[in-house]
Amino acid sequence: QEQLAGSGGGPVRTGGSLRLTCTVPGPTYRTYLAAWFRQTPGKEREGVASIRSDNGETTYADSVKGRFTISLDNPQKTLYLQMNSLKIEDTAMYYCAVSGQWWLSGTGALRLTAFEHWGQGTQVTVSS
Repeated sequence: QEQLAGSGGGPVRTGGSLRLTCTVPGPTYRTYLAAWFRQTPGKEREGVASIRSDNGETTYADSVKGRFTISLDNPQKTLYLQMNSLKIEDTAMYYCAVSGQWWLSGTGALRLTAFEHWGQGTQVTVSS
């Protein structure tokens, strides 16, 4: 399983911002879906946001809409997650991931089993 290097996590106060960065391996796919997932101990990994490499179409989990923004610098194969207005419940290990199933949309674009390549994770801890 390939490892995608992720960074940018750390401690932050509620209401603060962080930007996560991940280097996507390439060129594994000509067109792909890149995403951020997060996981807390004892819970299943959940999709946060995804983006299609060719047209920039994005999908967000309801819990982060309006606060998080995913973006992709495709030539540089770099994936970002700008996180604003952070809440305590955003505390988690964040993982970047890539899927060759670029056609997925809606909830399918955040489906855990659709993603084949995973990053090592970066911890985000939000406190009051």
